[in-house]
Amino acid sequence: MRKDYCVLAINPGSTSTKVAVYDGDQPLFETTIRHEQEELAQFEDLNDEYGYREERIFEVLKEENIDLEDLDGVVGRGGLVKSIPAGTYYVGEKMVEDLKCGVQGKHASNLGGMIAYAISKDLDIPSFVVDPVVVDELESVARITGDPGCKRRSIFHALNQRAIAHRASAEMGKKYGECNFVVAHLGSGITVGAHRKGKVIDVTDAIGGVGPFSPERPGFLPDVHVVDLCFSGKYTYEEMKKKFVSEGGLTAHLGTKDIEEVLEMIASGDEYAKLVFEAMAYHTAKEIGAFATVLDGEVDAVLLTGGGAYSEKLVNMIQKKVKFIAPVSVYPGEDELRALVEGVLRVLRHEEDAKIYEDDYASIPKSKAEKEAI
Repeated sequence: MRKDYCVLAINPGSTSTKVAVYDGDQPLFETTIRHEQEELAQFEDLNDEYGYREERIFEVLKEENIDLEDLDGVVGRGGLVKSIPAGTYYVGEKMVEDLKCGVQGKHASNLGGMIAYAISKDLDIPSFVVDPVVVDELESVARITGDPGCKRRSIFHALNQRAIAHRASAEMGKKYGECNFVVAHLGSGITVGAHRKGKVIDVTDAIGGVGPFSPERPGFLPDVHVVDLCFSGKYTYEEMKKKFVSEGGLTAHLGTKDIEEVLEMIASGDEYAKLVFEAMAYHTAKEIGAFATVLDGEVDAVLLTGGGAYSEKLVNMIQKKVKFIAPVSVYPGEDELRALVEGVLRVLRHEEDAKIYEDDYASIPKSKAEKEAI
């Protein structure tokens, strides 16, 4: 028996689709649908996976005895749409068009909004995305670099960073818009953001090579070194891109991105592994300190999250260096399905307004409450 708003959440990854249905804050079920490489190999383009993944989702919903008529909304992982301010957005035809064409690139997360919209349209209920990775609220001064032709961009773990900031605010008895945080997401890439009164006014671009190195990314590298690599004749354009996206950091130094494996190497007496691991913590802490200056030192808390936050050793190394800035709170993992649902619930409960992408009002279905009010 449902007691609150019922929301279906969909989070596609490269080889999986995570699915959950929540009754308010309580999950009715959560599962991960695995997609074998042989299954995905039949599709020439990412968009071609759309129908296959949607069918698998319906199979799971049937197995879990979910009545689709009970749903009040569907939310998908926000993909690479045009840069937008943070928030929960209705999905309409213009957003779906941008997701399909890959206006800022093609990624499995693009399928989230597309599938959510298709399901919601058939049920005549609204669909949403929440805080996609292209959330951009940088202040003008943060965009300027030393090259007039190169401006900084905002691509980061927006969903998890903002979800954790909301939770930390609530635990402090405040609203997110009343607090200042430095949030560090410790994942395959590490992003550090300055959250001031509800906006992420500056953040590292882990894909763009800005910030600390991480399990997969090299982070900041001296410009001349990068130029030398590009013109060395050893690497193609695509090979250089891979070095910056998936073959840097711990992977480049130690041959693994798995922090537990690195800790085992350290425990066995590998001094180089120990040095590299300490360096990752060092550079992360240094970046947190830099972002505290963005907030003029007025920081309510430093928040550590992401999969790396499960490592007590990594957390302790960072905390030792940054605890003078503000209290440090740790939120391990990246509970994206829950974060997606929380964003929708804030809208359905009228705690905040949903936003319209590209003024696409015409293709947004009304909520059940809105229909009843007519």
